[in-house]
Amino acid sequence: MSLCAECFNNGDHTGHDFNMFRSQAGGACDCGDGNVMRESGFCSRHRLKTGENVPLVPRDLLLMSEMVLPRFIITIIQYLRDGYTEPESAADRDLQKVLQQLDLHISFLEELTKMGGAMRTVLTKILTNQQTFKELSMGQEENVYAKRSYEKYLSALKSSGLVSVEEKGAGAGATDTPAGEDQDGLQGVGQRKRVKLSSSTKDPSIMDTLKHKCFLEELLFWTIKYEFPQKMVTFLLNMLPDQDYKITFTKTFVQHYAFIMKTLMKSHESDTMSNRIVHISVQLFSNEELARHVTEECQLLDIMVTVLLYMMESCLIKSELQDEENNHHVVVNCGEALLKNNTYWPLVSDFINILSHQSVAKRFLEDQSLLRLWMSFVSFFQGMNLNKRELNEHVEFESQTYYAAFAAELEACAQPMWGLLTHCKVKETHEYTKTVVRYCLETLQMWFDTIGFVDEPALNQLTFHLPLHRYYAMFLSKGVKCQGLDLDSLLPDQEMLMKIMVHPLQIQASLSEIHSNMWVRNGLQIKGQAMTYVQSHFCNSMIDPDIYLLQVCASRLDPDYFISSVFERFKVVDLLTMASQHQNAVLDSEQERPMLEGALTFLVILSSLRVHLGMSDDEILRAEMVSQLCMNDRTHSSLLDLIPENPNPKSGVVPGSCSFEEMLSAVADFKAPVFEPGGSMQQGMYTPKGDAPYCLTFAVCSLKQSGVHTGNPWPPYKERTALHPCYKGLVRLLHCKTLHIVIFTLLYKIWMDHQNMSEHVLCMVLYLIELGLDNQVQDDKVEEVSFPCIEEHCHDSWFPGTSLLSNLHHVINFVRVRVPETAPEVERKRERERERETPASTSSESSTFGQVSQTLSGAQVFSLVAERRRKFQEIINRSNHEASQAVRPKSSSSRLLPPGSPPQLVTEILEIGESMLSLLVKLHQKLSGKQNSLSLSWLAEVDPAHHAHGDGLTAIERILAKAAARSRHSKRCLQEICGKVCPPIPPKKNSPGDKKSMDKEERRQRARERQQKLLAEFASRQKSFMETAMDVESPETDAVMEMGSAEPLDSEVLYDCVICGQSGPSTEDRPTGLVVLLQASSVLGHRCRSDTPKRLPTTDEEHIYPEDTCGAAHDVRLSLMQRYFKDSSCLQSVSIGWDGGVYVQTCGHTLHIDCHKSYMESLRNDQVLQGFSVDKGEFTCPLCRQFANSVLPCRPGRGMETGAWHAPSNKSMSTLVREVEDLQEQLGIFPAESNLSKEMESVIKDIKNTTQKKYMDYGKNPGSPDNDFLFMYSVARTNLELELVHRGGNLCSGGASAAAKRSCLNQLFHVLAMHMRLYSIDSAYNPWTRLTQNIVHQMNCKYNPLNYVPSLLIIFILTMPQPLRKEHFTCVVKVLYSLQYTQALAALSVRFSPEERLAWSNTGAAKKNTPNSDKSWESLLGHVISELTKAKDVYDTSSEETLVLSSSVWSPQSIEFSLQQFCLPFLRLSCLLQHHLYGDSLPGCLVEEEFSLLAGCLGLAGSAQSSAACLEWNISALDLISQWCSEVISLLVQDPQWAAPRLLHLPDNYNTIFQYYHRKSCTSCGKTPKDPALCLVCGAFVCLKGHCCKQQGVCECVLHSQHCGAATGIFLLINASVIIIIRGHRFCLWGSVYLDAHGEEDRDLRRGKPLYLCEERYRVLEQQWVSHTFDHINKRWGPHYNGL
Repeated sequence: MSLCAECFNNGDHTGHDFNMFRSQAGGACDCGDGNVMRESGFCSRHRLKTGENVPLVPRDLLLMSEMVLPRFIITIIQYLRDGYTEPESAADRDLQKVLQQLDLHISFLEELTKMGGAMRTVLTKILTNQQTFKELSMGQEENVYAKRSYEKYLSALKSSGLVSVEEKGAGAGATDTPAGEDQDGLQGVGQRKRVKLSSSTKDPSIMDTLKHKCFLEELLFWTIKYEFPQKMVTFLLNMLPDQDYKITFTKTFVQHYAFIMKTLMKSHESDTMSNRIVHISVQLFSNEELARHVTEECQLLDIMVTVLLYMMESCLIKSELQDEENNHHVVVNCGEALLKNNTYWPLVSDFINILSHQSVAKRFLEDQSLLRLWMSFVSFFQGMNLNKRELNEHVEFESQTYYAAFAAELEACAQPMWGLLTHCKVKETHEYTKTVVRYCLETLQMWFDTIGFVDEPALNQLTFHLPLHRYYAMFLSKGVKCQGLDLDSLLPDQEMLMKIMVHPLQIQASLSEIHSNMWVRNGLQIKGQAMTYVQSHFCNSMIDPDIYLLQVCASRLDPDYFISSVFERFKVVDLLTMASQHQNAVLDSEQERPMLEGALTFLVILSSLRVHLGMSDDEILRAEMVSQLCMNDRTHSSLLDLIPENPNPKSGVVPGSCSFEEMLSAVADFKAPVFEPGGSMQQGMYTPKGDAPYCLTFAVCSLKQSGVHTGNPWPPYKERTALHPCYKGLVRLLHCKTLHIVIFTLLYKIWMDHQNMSEHVLCMVLYLIELGLDNQVQDDKVEEVSFPCIEEHCHDSWFPGTSLLSNLHHVINFVRVRVPETAPEVERKRERERERETPASTSSESSTFGQVSQTLSGAQVFSLVAERRRKFQEIINRSNHEASQAVRPKSSSSRLLPPGSPPQLVTEILEIGESMLSLLVKLHQKLSGKQNSLSLSWLAEVDPAHHAHGDGLTAIERILAKAAARSRHSKRCLQEICGKVCPPIPPKKNSPGDKKSMDKEERRQRARERQQKLLAEFASRQKSFMETAMDVESPETDAVMEMGSAEPLDSEVLYDCVICGQSGPSTEDRPTGLVVLLQASSVLGHRCRSDTPKRLPTTDEEHIYPEDTCGAAHDVRLSLMQRYFKDSSCLQSVSIGWDGGVYVQTCGHTLHIDCHKSYMESLRNDQVLQGFSVDKGEFTCPLCRQFANSVLPCRPGRGMETGAWHAPSNKSMSTLVREVEDLQEQLGIFPAESNLSKEMESVIKDIKNTTQKKYMDYGKNPGSPDNDFLFMYSVARTNLELELVHRGGNLCSGGASAAAKRSCLNQLFHVLAMHMRLYSIDSAYNPWTRLTQNIVHQMNCKYNPLNYVPSLLIIFILTMPQPLRKEHFTCVVKVLYSLQYTQALAALSVRFSPEERLAWSNTGAAKKNTPNSDKSWESLLGHVISELTKAKDVYDTSSEETLVLSSSVWSPQSIEFSLQQFCLPFLRLSCLLQHHLYGDSLPGCLVEEEFSLLAGCLGLAGSAQSSAACLEWNISALDLISQWCSEVISLLVQDPQWAAPRLLHLPDNYNTIFQYYHRKSCTSCGKTPKDPALCLVCGAFVCLKGHCCKQQGVCECVLHSQHCGAATGIFLLINASVIIIIRGHRFCLWGSVYLDAHGEEDRDLRRGKPLYLCEERYRVLEQQWVSHTFDHINKRWGPHYNGL
């Protein structure tokens, strides 16, 4: 159904599961149409039926349109007629030209359709009015142009292979093969000859006639001719809300159906055309009422089936199955474009669509001729894509046609079948089932005749496609399961059953052959076919029906015949002999084992799979679900995908009454999406419940992973669901002598260690025994008859009866085998006869059970089977009076009979004397390695239920326990066997071999143990390595830079080079460097004042204003200052780097700089594609593989003097102030030329190159030293500020932080300081003197006053000689603290009301003369107020802001708090700087204590009580303050408190974003972008790849990332719901922050599920952005070449 976005959003979808596909093709909204959807599903507007009493439009309003529009439409039609030329003569693009000319006309019509119902009614009248059409279309007498145009139209009709009705009547006659049909049948090289069928199937009226009676019909004709131009389609669909139009249009569409098919087959753009056809048809045929109407009136079903038949007939070839010469069957050629490109799918999907309506499907099932036609259509696919096994050399060209074959069978045969089956669910419809079954059998019989099939399949041929068999199987199953039909009434005679069984069985055997590598020369594609056959989308329609059909055959045919056929098909008959050596005519020895395993597994599956034999749908769903979850945790969508759904696409339901969700919550737990420390994001997963029984049924397991052997624990044996009574015959398979002989032989061979036996064989054999024990045949006599009397009957066979229970304890003493003369048995016989000189047959007195039961050999048993088979067929032949006896001897029995065997085989008699029970006991001993592993006491206390899971031992114990429990006789025999204490030596006849095998076992066991040990050791080593090397988060491991700074060592700091492995100090000649990543960052610039992030706008009313960000505020301030002050002083008093600052981070590893250079050389020569660009200096750390792009030199460590630098000093404040001043006066000496200084310069160059030019030149004259000066100290400042942000904005958490480990501020400071020393500070403007001396104030306003305190701190530190003594550092901090404090007082005073100001000023004056007045805030505040009152304009602004603030009364506590808050940012930065320069630790604390703690750390001798106590003045405080107050500006321009940087706040539901942005037009070019994207940092709307917005070849996204994030961009792709990160010249897909209800992403919105914001993921994204770790965490980067 199709809904418009508005109706969808207004509907109620609670509890619904839906997939939303957003079509751009227009169309009619089905909301409000009761034929398509239930009323409860209507949207709120349609439920109110608002559209019912709409007033009519006055007639005269519409007159004009009624006059003009017909002429307008005929203009369009004439344009189309003129423009059309047959594709042979003109290139296709000419059609596009014509359409472009008409673009405006059609857009105009489209606009009219949007005007509402009245206009649509007018259009409908015109489009369907036959009279107007006649007048205008053919043209009146005088209109020559119209006449010519009409002739063009007729010729176009003709060239399309269509004839108008009049011409046909006039005897022109329709040619049966349309023109152009044969020419396009060009034979490709090496293609087989196409076959043409006589066209008896087709009704010529459907295929070849068209008559147009109104505009609508001709418009549609041209729409098809021009291959469905999008605009025309949209116009035709937009008219659909008009009911009359809908009906007429549907009839017209059906009338043109054959023509659509022909155009589609010739089209070069069949994909686009297919989509557009389906866009139309899905809107027409989804409406049941309409579909029924058209079926009755226009023979829709006949048309569809005929058109499909006709389509497939164009690509038929002769089938080569079975008998190549005499095969008359034709199949489709999968290599043709028609099948390869799925050109048929629009027609098939329409057919499936209309079959989903019950009324239509019933018509189809009642119409015999239609069913016949359909069966002949299906038979075209029967046996297609035939594989022939290559026996000599590898096939040259692996054809991939099998994709086409599987898709064709699924779509064209299986899905219509499922559609029909949905209507055959109730008893009333059982007639339909019978009819279909009858036609299936008829068609199958015809198929067997046409391929010339008798009784044996051709060797080495395989086709996976038997749709007729599968139709038959599925209708059988439905009839028995849902309609209570009797199975036998639907089955054919025995001979037909034997034929039906052959091909599905051949597929099962071939699957085994493929897994045994027997088809290896056919290439990989044959494995692909085997996998597709069992894959979850296909298994419901392929392997399931095949297995079911074989189960039906097995339950109705003679079991011995069936079992022997199985072993013969699997080619393992020769292997089943008691002899230790044998010859196999058809298999190599390495293929014998997998083939034997395949045969046994197949028998297990056959007898235990219950999918169609009595399992309810819920049980099937549960079993499938558990088996999928046992292999792996799954996401919801992959589980839905892997579970074979009911393939009828309309039902959208998985089998079972209980819903998928209920079952899922019953068997599995949901694991919410989590993050791994590496940063890889998990989806929401379902994991099996702990208490769910591990019931991976073996059958399912082997189906899904066919041929994979189980490990030590064996698959658990599981009780099967009871069989449906119809299929009881299946149990006889387990109770037939042939199977028992096979089981006995295999048990014996495993015990004797013959070659090609495996644990898997034993597992399957035991499974079969157990199945037999659990499923007894009811009508058997009780088996407690005394044993010897059975003996008399068993001279011809091995076993007395067919019951497995009684055969278990039957002892077989002698077996005659045929062995090669070289076999050990023959040698042994000769020796023994020489010793005893007695005939072998009489030496059997030792046998426990009396007489000798002498039996024939294993090989002869199978000859017996072959004989029995021949007898069986003779019975049938007699009843059928067939005279085909001549063919019979072809039966494979001749191969097994002794006369035909090679001469060197001799017959020997083996002495065995074992029963199956005794063999089982001996196997138990062998497996457990103990002599008497089963004691008598064990039997007494045994309980079968106890041994549910485990390995082979448990399985044997379970079987013995069951046998003993079910039959007293077996128990007796078991006691005897266990009672006989086994001789300690192994059976004499096989001692050397046995010993060898025991040694072999032991050796294997030892090897296994060794391997386990090694693996465990590896694992522990790996773990310890991971713990030490990859410790990304935890702070315990000491990072190198902390060693470099923190520990006051007495010797030089030693660094380890991770390339050459040497350890040593960094020297001037051979400097060591830290591996660092430099990246430009605008994270600080995006901070706002408020804590709440900005919201992403999703309506036109909402906007984002960028003016209040930190970066914008600083730009405004700088430009303001530059208006009033001298440039150089401006640049020294602001700070840049908010936008485009350079952030430096390290992984902590060091290397010699010369080692690094050679490392870079080797990377340059390495041709492997790396995710980074070596030419830009990028590399990965050689040790931890972290991304980096530079090396930061470590200064040579001066270990000796460290103590002196740290020593506390007792010098007075004034001396320190003087010393600092002297230090500043020292001129920067240019360092001596050395390797170290060179490296430092190159790093500075790297740092400058990291960011863009515009972020460095803020002055009026670019390139001036002032610019450099500003840039340098801003780098230091940016890194300090960012570290603060990473620590959460404060220092409460103390030293342990992930950010601290990445920091390399110590080294960075030294590099920057070395460069800053080269710029002398303008001495006239030396902030230090103005901070510490009372100078006569000159009225020279060219110098910018002191401004931002933290900046001053960094400037002072960087311009003094390094390393700086700690006492000097503390001195600088104290002086700057006084300035900061005074600023705080001034800022506070501005916020007072005039009255309060007066009051506090008086209080301060009173305190002025008290001792320590310079350390009390009251006196200082009073002084500041009085000083500032002198200056004009400071307090005059009685703005509303102050009024609002002054509404609360200021108490001393609140004043103290405000002052502390004002000074905290400065204290934090100083503390952090001190931590990095001197290695002082950062203790953690509570938020309330932060101020006092930091003041203590910095040595501001304050008590916790007040902030003023921390002040220390070197000259009179009041004078200094007066001086500062005279420079009013320096006190009032403050930096506000910025909140932490945040990404935008996104809406919870993704649909909100999608609806608003996916149609939004681009701000720069005005078009709707094809790939719209949103910047999550600032909300900008950009084109991702659009060429329209490119500037100098750089696309808009990349430009925006440079402008907004200094080359880091985070974009949400609207049409894909994923996030893409741009970092410099690289980009990567980050993942999605929107997940569906099951915690899964929906990339590209393919699944169409509603998506919701995942807060955790979004937080992780934000955290990676703030901490600059995109490069480290995301691994899949690629270059974007400026264009994405």
